[in-house]
Amino acid sequence: MTCFDRRDLGLLLLRLGTGGVLAAHGAQKLFGWFGGGGLSGTGEFMESVGYAPGRASAAAAGLAETGGGTLLALGLATPAAGAAAAGAMAGASALHAPNGFFAQSGGYEHAASLGLTAAGLAVTGPGRISLDHALGHTVDRNWMVPVALAVTAAATLAVIGARQARVRRQEEDGQGELFDEEGVTV
Repeated sequence: MTCFDRRDLGLLLLRLGTGGVLAAHGAQKLFGWFGGGGLSGTGEFMESVGYAPGRASAAAAGLAETGGGTLLALGLATPAAGAAAAGAMAGASALHAPNGFFAQSGGYEHAASLGLTAAGLAVTGPGRISLDHALGHTVDRNWMVPVALAVTAAATLAVIGARQARVRRQEEDGQGELFDEEGVTV
């Protein structure tokens, strides 16, 4: 009989909560569920805020959020799942950073919280109440944690850097400021 302790239960709750929110948020982008724009609407939005090409950016963000969130909730491939979700949330944080910290003013508070929790789960592991544990941690090895985080960090920095360059060029070309879906400057 497997004995679970409060750490395992705590990790399960963190995984279910964070993974569920991320999966739902990604489903808005991919499928238009829960009032989301789907790939077309989200792609247009992504393009308008400097993530180009918009549809591909929407698909990448939606897959990282939906896939990473679902895998986190299940406790499967936790290093890769947490890293993917953290990378997507780093991109969202970069978008909202000019508005300050608090989400109330369009800031990055919510995205940063989800991203840090996902990264923390990637590092800590899923606990014993998980598919990773049930499968003998075949896709949750210690060496996978730094690899997943490093690869995701490199890709995320490249994407955010390209967006920042596009935003600067648009501002220099006099095309004006970029705005998010609520009309807040980004």
